[in-house]
Amino acid sequence: MTLELTILAWSLVLAVIQIMLPAMFRNRETGVAYNASARDEPGPPVGVVTGRLRRAQANLFETLPLFIAAVLIAHVAGREGVLTALGASLFLATRVIYVPLYALGIPYVRSAVWLASMAGLALVMLAILLPF
Repeated sequence: MTLELTILAWSLVLAVIQIMLPAMFRNRETGVAYNASARDEPGPPVGVVTGRLRRAQANLFETLPLFIAAVLIAHVAGREGVLTALGASLFLATRVIYVPLYALGIPYVRSAVWLASMAGLALVMLAILLPF
């Protein structure tokens, strides 16, 4: 398996982790009995960290389909190389860093890290679109 596909697989692991994190925090807020119920009644208000983790998850889920498509197109088209390896690595590394920054409520640095993840995605897309 190529480096890019391996990074893609780890990005999916990150997505699962980002599904579980807010669920675990919310479980602490509501209790197991509420989460096991049909949740017909609203639970207690969402906590600050749980809300941040939910927003971090939503942010990943906005860009993850684009990353998946870009990596798969590069693979199928035989365009994998230095740009795709660098771009995919940058995307995953920054997405991992982004989660605790968001959970801790750290502004500006979080935005810069997000921008770096977009640069990683752009590198993969450039490898697909530019005729090298």
